[in-house]
Amino acid sequence: MKKHLFTSLFVILLAPKLAIAQKAENVFMFSYFNNNGEDGLHLAYSHDGLHWLALKHDSSFVTPTVSNDKLMRDPCIIRGADGLFHMVWTVSWNERGIGHASSPDLVHWSVQQYIPVMQQEPTALNCWAPEIIYSTQAKAYMIYWATTIPGRFANTDTLGDEKYNHRIYYTLTKDFKTFTTGKLLYDKGFNVIDATIQPNGQGYVMFLKDETLKPVAQKNLRTATSSTLTGGYSKPSAPITGNYWAEGPTAIKIKNTWIVYFDKYAQEKYGAVSSTDLKTWKDISNQINLPKGLRHGTVFAITQSEFDKWFGK
Repeated sequence: MKKHLFTSLFVILLAPKLAIAQKAENVFMFSYFNNNGEDGLHLAYSHDGLHWLALKHDSSFVTPTVSNDKLMRDPCIIRGADGLFHMVWTVSWNERGIGHASSPDLVHWSVQQYIPVMQQEPTALNCWAPEIIYSTQAKAYMIYWATTIPGRFANTDTLGDEKYNHRIYYTLTKDFKTFTTGKLLYDKGFNVIDATIQPNGQGYVMFLKDETLKPVAQKNLRTATSSTLTGGYSKPSAPITGNYWAEGPTAIKIKNTWIVYFDKYAQEKYGAVSSTDLKTWKDISNQINLPKGLRHGTVFAITQSEFDKWFGK
């Protein structure tokens, strides 16, 4: 009897510690913008990848300062090899560069940098939706984005929206001071935008938007794979999204499940699909809850202790 009593007391006393130990190790973060991106970076968080709450009462963490337009659209954040968080973003609708800044804690940010990634292409119309990933093999960061260069891919110049006919380009940098000349990353004979790349085992998976409007509108999300980061990506898969227009994918793997979040922009709401094998996809749009007005950004993870330290418990 005394033995059972001791065991019960031990379990009761230990229970709070067990609860703490079982608390989710990761907090998922969503970087995004509101409206036209004029007020800067917004952040939301989640413990399950489904229910998201805005931080700082959904006000901006950093105000854009670079380019003529001074926008901060499509903010993409990763944790770099140097321990800092690196962010790239769309600075303008019609400039040939992007923005970059870094932070140790997602709250305090460095002086913003304008990177003229397509300066060598004088007719380039834009640099939209840049993303960033670190290559352990090259020990360098790859920044990639969508650009339209009129006449460069003439066969599809009239098949998209207005004057735009995008392809995906990239540059490499080790120190954010020197950059390789922008090169073509993805062209499979169609208008493509909003690429985001994630490591997957020994290779990489790219989530992308087929921006084709004519003769049959696509406006859907697809995947492509490669064994190397800087090239060799496959033809696009069949659409992984449904009978609606989708853009701005961001993906994360939680345990064994991939979740791709995206903007159902024609419906002015967000959607999501999930998969365990990157082949069969399930629409889980009715399971997610995101801050009102959230627009194209990226999802990444930090630890619970980091979240408590930087944003309060």
